[in-house]
Amino acid sequence: MPYFEPYKTGYLLRIKLAPGASAYGFRGVFCDAENQEYLKVSVNAVAEKGKANKELQKRLSKTLKIPVSTITLISGATEHLKKIYLDIPQNTENTHKLEQLNEEKQ
Repeated sequence: MPYFEPYKTGYLLRIKLAPGASAYGFRGVFCDAENQEYLKVSVNAVAEKGKANKELQKRLSKTLKIPVSTITLISGATEHLKKIYLDIPQNTENTHKLEQLNEEKQ
């Protein structure tokens, strides 16, 4: 299953976060033991007091060109594997943006 899917009125995005990295960026796809895909993302912020999660939200907002308020962490606040709800319309344009995340190299 891809790292994102339609969920409620938006999308569910699965992320494997690597905090404290030397550079921010999307790093391909990771599959867990159940063959569930996660988009690998590196952030500069350290994993303390939610700093890495906040940086992830800001970077997703900037990359997808959506408000930070539409990005909600629904599980994995203290874990590397996260599920994020994107409260954006399910349409061709947004689906394409999410597909392109795997191809972004920043």
